[in-house]
Amino acid sequence: MSAAQLLNPKAESRRRGEALRVNISAGEGLQDVLASNLGPTGTLKMLVDGAGAIKLTKDGSVLLKEMQIQNPTAVMIARAATAQDDICGDGTTSVVLMVGELLKQADRYIAEGLHPRVLTDGYEMAKAETIRFLEEFKMAKEVERELLLSVCRTSLSTKINPILAEQLTPAIVDSVLSIYQPPEKPDLHMVEIMTMQHRTAADTQLIRGLALDHGARHPDMPKDVKNAYILTLNVSLEYEKSEINSGFYYSSAEQREKLVESERRFVDDKLRKIVELKKEVCGNDPSKGFVIVNQKGIDPLSLDVLVKNGIFALRRAKRRNMERLQLICGGTAQNSVDDMTPAVLGWAGHVYEHQLGEEKYTFIEEVKDPKSVTLLIKGPNTHTITQIKDAVRDGLRSVYNMIVDGSVVPGGGAFQVACAKRLNSEEFQKTVKGKAKWGVSAFADALLIIPKTLAANS
Repeated sequence: MSAAQLLNPKAESRRRGEALRVNISAGEGLQDVLASNLGPTGTLKMLVDGAGAIKLTKDGSVLLKEMQIQNPTAVMIARAATAQDDICGDGTTSVVLMVGELLKQADRYIAEGLHPRVLTDGYEMAKAETIRFLEEFKMAKEVERELLLSVCRTSLSTKINPILAEQLTPAIVDSVLSIYQPPEKPDLHMVEIMTMQHRTAADTQLIRGLALDHGARHPDMPKDVKNAYILTLNVSLEYEKSEINSGFYYSSAEQREKLVESERRFVDDKLRKIVELKKEVCGNDPSKGFVIVNQKGIDPLSLDVLVKNGIFALRRAKRRNMERLQLICGGTAQNSVDDMTPAVLGWAGHVYEHQLGEEKYTFIEEVKDPKSVTLLIKGPNTHTITQIKDAVRDGLRSVYNMIVDGSVVPGGGAFQVACAKRLNSEEFQKTVKGKAKWGVSAFADALLIIPKTLAANS
């Protein structure tokens, strides 16, 4: 009985060859599940969770996160693949196929009597040579839009159908180029991905501005504002309770009215200063508009005052949108309405509200020099939207990687074939001593699983 079984009689224990066989089978099993996903002609997988919800995907990262994996070795492979996705944004399926094939090749040699330690020494040498060869094989390129389009198209084509990939590619590339300011790396957090269940996937678009998932809270507010001055606020425009418990006793209606009036005076003073700023920048010119985007609340009485003065106001905006708003429209967020000047205002050529069913959306467009953009993903159902969202995320990362690395490699398994040829070359084999050559040969054969799988799936 093993030590583990002494501690826990229900524990499963495997020894030597049996343990090796179980681990290799786990890697091969995971490889078999994901092999049909690889490439532009790979198949979709349907995942059904315990509640009956359905998810359609061919993204290896999504599959590995959603699948219930029990075997410890398979769990370790899945974690390695998802780590690859976190760092590079793609390549999860390729990692699983490579690991599975390395285990399969190892099984073949071990069955013939080769010790696993000898194989791992050969694997280490082959890995080091592969990394060196990659530096020689890659092609350094200047960042050009056409090249970025090719890189992004390659990534998208493996996740969604080619026609849709062709339509989405320019939007994704342009979104990254809009926020790219050399020599700094692009910050992908400045590309907001927003979803709208509406029309078809082909209507997905790049908005050189900001899209907010809420609208004005007053029916009489202007819904379409041109030439808009935008005030970004983090100021409460509603009556708030005091931080400590307090009470007020009154003996007449007059006393109560005075209390209400004194409570409102704080908010009314803030509104008066905002209206004064609006009159200062807009005057009586009907072609100019004024928009408030507030991170905190605005009560109905305050909304009435703003409506009377023709101000379009949004309340309880998300903090991340407040930060993006300043990058898109300019201006400075204000934590107080005191000492406000026209210099703190941003500007947008067009601010409008769009209503879809009961949902409201606000679009801020036609800005001068946006440092942040929005990708609005549309689709007829949640399955399509989720699939496109995963593909867009991978496409953004592929463009980012090209800009940061400044180099590309040919796709379609070209690198794997060239590297396998290098590892099997007489020149490199002379540098490998002893039985480790078998490990190098096994590694070279394992690399070929990528082009073989692409060919099988095509």
